[in-house]
Amino acid sequence: MSDIVKTSAMTRLRNYFLTGFIVCAPLAITAYIAWSFIGWVDSWVKPYIPARYSPETYLSFQVPGFGLIVALVLITLIGFLTANIVGRAIVNFGERLLGRMPLVRGIYRSLKQIFETILSNKGDMFSEVGLVEYPRKDVWSLVFVAGEKQTEINEKLDADGDPLIAVFMPCTPNPTTGFLMYVRKSEVVMLDMSIEEGARLIVSAGLVPPDIKKKQVGAKGAPLKISNPTLEEAQPARNKRTASSLPNK
Repeated sequence: MSDIVKTSAMTRLRNYFLTGFIVCAPLAITAYIAWSFIGWVDSWVKPYIPARYSPETYLSFQVPGFGLIVALVLITLIGFLTANIVGRAIVNFGERLLGRMPLVRGIYRSLKQIFETILSNKGDMFSEVGLVEYPRKDVWSLVFVAGEKQTEINEKLDADGDPLIAVFMPCTPNPTTGFLMYVRKSEVVMLDMSIEEGARLIVSAGLVPPDIKKKQVGAKGAPLKISNPTLEEAQPARNKRTASSLPNK
């Protein structure tokens, strides 16, 4: 009897520990990353702040985050000045100067294009989350659909009215690395989950799946049919390809 009581007590203690760990670990990691970022920015900005403007000159302790605040104000001020005619002229002159440097110009143009794509308000970085049959049949990989823009790749490989779309297949658990692939639109199964939900699914290695979207119900209790042009166009093409691959009887 005593062994059973000890076992149940150890089981409860283990469950309490795991519950506390699940609660505390994300908070601790988030706080560590935020604190490290603030310290990194402060170490870059504070050395350039004159001593008479630094609060640490008048206080007996350090003020964490002061360098980050100064950096945010300076970046906002630079953005305000760049929006003017004089600021744009200075930026254009600097870009022309960088364009004459063989190695630097390639790095600058690539970084500028990446940041403009990520921080733009157009919302066309990733549009949807989908599934692609990869690396073999009946094995599906999660992908982010980058868009359906007309490019030279589409013109060269477009066939039978089934356009190519760019998809990014991230790696688990680091979604910043992966593979860029161009696949037929009919081969992509679009999902209802958002980009954030797909990213969480990848980072957690499938342990944190998104909630299933409930179907909307009509007036008489029948589920409403939500039209999905992508799937409606993709299904006939897939069925056609499947039928063509079957042997003739």
